[in-house]
Amino acid sequence: MPSLQTYLLDTNVLLIALVSPERLPQEVQSWLVNPDHDIYFSSASIWEIAIKCSLRREGFSFLPEEIHRLAIEAGFVELTLQSSHCYPVVNMPWHHRDPFDRILVAQSQSLSARLLTTDSMLSRYSDFVIVTPLEVVQ
Repeated sequence: MPSLQTYLLDTNVLLIALVSPERLPQEVQSWLVNPDHDIYFSSASIWEIAIKCSLRREGFSFLPEEIHRLAIEAGFVELTLQSSHCYPVVNMPWHHRDPFDRILVAQSQSLSARLLTTDSMLSRYSDFVIVTPLEVVQ
């Protein structure tokens, strides 16, 4: 019987998984489609996408409602931000200042999930953080 794994996608990995999954290593792609794995995305990521969208950042054309819909259609499970998810932040060292990344680390700890990220700084928080490189697509 295969062991069940639980993964939480950071915002960047969520976007890449939905828009250009070929940029993820083959191993990560297989984790995301494995029916024995639970794949979560955080409502905090949708909030981050909404903020970036509202700032009209050049090259950032993602709409939060579209990413939310695509994530659900992909079979990912939405992890809503709960007050208890914020508790680990109190004791979290300041390796990283981005509040969205910090809450994603805290949520992964609360869920006992592996956090998939492209941000190598986050690996300083926990062995549960998996930094995935991106493939260069020609």
